Amino acid sequence: MEFTVYILFSDKLGKYYVGQTKDLKSRLSRHNQGRERFTRTGCPWKLIHSIYCSSRSEAMILEKKIKNLGAKRYLASLE
Repeated sequence: MEFTVYILFSDKLGKYYVGQTKDLKSRLSRHNQGRERFTRTGCPWKLIHSIYCSSRSEAMILEKKIKNLGAKRYLASLE
């Protein structure tokens, strides 16, 4: 099963959010409908970057790596 690690950005808060999911479209919708407690105050969220992983464990490892580095630094390292 394919999992996605994603990075969102909120212009309202000027902050990034990193997560992982099986269904990116549905998850982004939940964030933007205010149905997720942690991201509720930052609506609307924009999808900045997504990475597909072949397993949940791979996605969780990558998510942790990005969170430890910081989304902004991770994105800068891609340029």
